[in-house]
Amino acid sequence: MTALSKVNDPEIKRPITELGMVEGVDIAAGDGGSVVTVRALLTVAGCPLKDTINRDVTAAVAALPGVTGVDVQLGVMTAEQRSGLHETLRGGQAQREIPFAQPGSLTKVFAIASGKGGVGKSSLTANLAIALAGAGRKVGLVDADIYGHSIPAMLGVADARPTQVDDLIMPVPTPSGVSVISIGMLKPRRDQVVAWRGPMLDRALVQMLADVYWGDLDVLLLDLPPGTGDIAISLGQHLPGAEVVVVTTPQEAAAEVAERAGTMASMMHQRVVGVVENMSYLPCPHCADDGKEHRLEIFGTGGGERVAATLSQRFGYDVPLLGEVPIDVALREGGDTGKPIVESDPTSPAAVALTAVAERLGGRGRGLAGMQLGLTPTSKF
Repeated sequence: MTALSKVNDPEIKRPITELGMVEGVDIAAGDGGSVVTVRALLTVAGCPLKDTINRDVTAAVAALPGVTGVDVQLGVMTAEQRSGLHETLRGGQAQREIPFAQPGSLTKVFAIASGKGGVGKSSLTANLAIALAGAGRKVGLVDADIYGHSIPAMLGVADARPTQVDDLIMPVPTPSGVSVISIGMLKPRRDQVVAWRGPMLDRALVQMLADVYWGDLDVLLLDLPPGTGDIAISLGQHLPGAEVVVVTTPQEAAAEVAERAGTMASMMHQRVVGVVENMSYLPCPHCADDGKEHRLEIFGTGGGERVAATLSQRFGYDVPLLGEVPIDVALREGGDTGKPIVESDPTSPAAVALTAVAERLGGRGRGLAGMQLGLTPTSKF
């Protein structure tokens, strides 16, 4: 049981012994040692990660001295056992409570926003999540771009479906260690179109925040839809303590629209912590071969700096330019193949720039400083 306590459920990320997933252990004498039979319970029938549980349990028990054989028998929890697991995960808290909105939450929440589409916001979000996870942080990612959800494909889990324990949803784990949930994972079919209006969009956002078991996260990233619509308003209402990162490209048209996204965040009393300029330049391949640096500024220059300067002046506090990410074919290819560039080619200029942005965000740390205390002033008589 001590060895099994080191085996975590791959979705819940907690020991299977703590979750009541070990029904029993039998030890029988064998030739030159003992044969151990472990009866493990899956949360639901057809659990997508049952092979992982089987492998991890076998490895943990086989490593014990004197064990010559391991037999893992997988069963399924009863409704009563699932109810107990549900209560354990909820910790006695009320239903539909967003943990990241509670005063004591130490999870840093970053909403990645843009004024317009096509600036590479989702690619940046996916790469930032992997970079933060690679630095040892527990990272969750909500694909809140309800209409244009693309995060699952970018992380290589496009066809994955979350496991549901009663009305509690398990986020989908990725090979990079990031836990992710997307409206695309909750649709019956991948090609189904989401045609919702305001109230439904709000309910979808709340479900992905409140009905998903995220555990103890260091960082939660939200990939917002472009613009200043329903989701941005709902986020401000449900997660007023979220900090916003604005993504733009260098040209004037994109920069002007990006300023509106930052202003929207401020209107919802959220702090804008920085600007990222994507597609900043194309490193000249001919000059690179000669060891020189020559930037081809295809989309102009200075858009990110202009947005940062404008928002700093408008808000009265410093909104820094967090980074300039160059155009890189591998960045696009990584999004198509489900292997983001910070993982597939970490020494490339784009990956280095993205990692630097992640380090600046991650360096902000977890703490209660600057968070709303939920206090209401009263008059003195």
